[in-house]
This record gives sequence, C-alpha cells and structure tokens, in this order.
Amino acid sequence: MAHMPAPADLTAISLPDALMADIERAGYYPALVADVIKAAVGSEDVHGHLVHQETTFDQDAVRRHITVFARTGTRLVVAHADDFPDHFSGAHEIATATTECIPLASVRGVMLTHVVGDPSSYVPGSLGSEVTLTIGWGAVSRVDLLPAQCNDPDCEGGDHGYDGTITSDDIALRISAQAEGREALDRAIEFARDLSASIGH
Repeated sequence: MAHMPAPADLTAISLPDALMADIERAGYYPALVADVIKAAVGSEDVHGHLVHQETTFDQDAVRRHITVFARTGTRLVVAHADDFPDHFSGAHEIATATTECIPLASVRGVMLTHVVGDPSSYVPGSLGSEVTLTIGWGAVSRVDLLPAQCNDPDCEGGDHGYDGTITSDDIALRISAQAEGREALDRAIEFARDLSASIGH
C-alpha cells in the first residue's frame, strides 16, 4: 500500500503581521484562510497584500466571501473562500478555499476605476469614495462588439461590420468607503499602486 506524502508543515511558514491582522479583522474562517495562503506562498516573502470581504444575499441566506491578494517577489497569489450549505447533512456548512498563483510577468494589467460623487465639488487628493480594482492576467477575456460606424456623411447604409475590444478582467473587486471605511479604500489604492509597479519587468 502506497504511503501518502506528509502535508507541508504550515506552522513553519509565517505571514506578515499586517496580513494576519487583516485576515483576523475580516473574521471569515481566519485559520483556514491563513493556511491556504501559507500553502500557496510557501517560503517566499509577502511584499504586499489586500484582504477584501464581501457579503451577498442568496435568497433567504446571507453569504460571506473573502478574497485575498498576496504579492511575493515573483508571484501574485489570489485566494478566495466562501461557504454554502451541506445539502447532504442539511445542518452543516461547507467551505471551499481556492488559490491561484500567477507569475508577476503574466499580469497584464491593473485597472482602478474611481467613482466620484458630485465631481463639481471634488476635493483634490480624495480620489472619490469608491473604486473597482480589476486585475487581468489572461485567464478570462471579454469581447465587446458594436456595429462599426461609417465616417462618410454621404454613406447610405450598408454593412460596415463590427468594431470590438478584447478586455482581460480575470478578477474585479468593488471597494466602497461608505460600506467598508476610508481605510479599506486607501489600502486598495495602495495595493494597486504596489502591484502596478511590480509587473512588466
């Protein structure tokens, strides 16, 4: 009978105190979330991170999800965990936690969309009250097609085909200062800046 290899000693792997504090603050199965990140990061040091918790409403149930980004010197580790009812027992929850490791050289873009209410009264340096952070590395691409426009004012119609754009948006997170606090918004902007400076080398 073949012996299964011993699991990695996760107690020998440490994460930065700031990352652990953010995981604990989120309060979503912190021991599980920390362990799956440790298993993915391994011996590499974490140089930047972002922890984002989201609450959704599924019929009569309230569901929480957590997404964690951890940037090492070579990779972007993306961890996502959520839970759902165990339909076999009917009484317990099942949690799933998934990690994906993307080489920094493969990250194609980091996009921040700032939402600014009442832009005529914009306060310099505030960068709005909400951002959507989109990170693309080519796993998912979206194609947007629109009928092509003709620039000839005398054109009487006809099929000019389509114009399109291909957008890579593998993951997008919405962070609102109103819902999550200004500190969460600032952390998201800081992480986006850090990751942007780390790719494309």
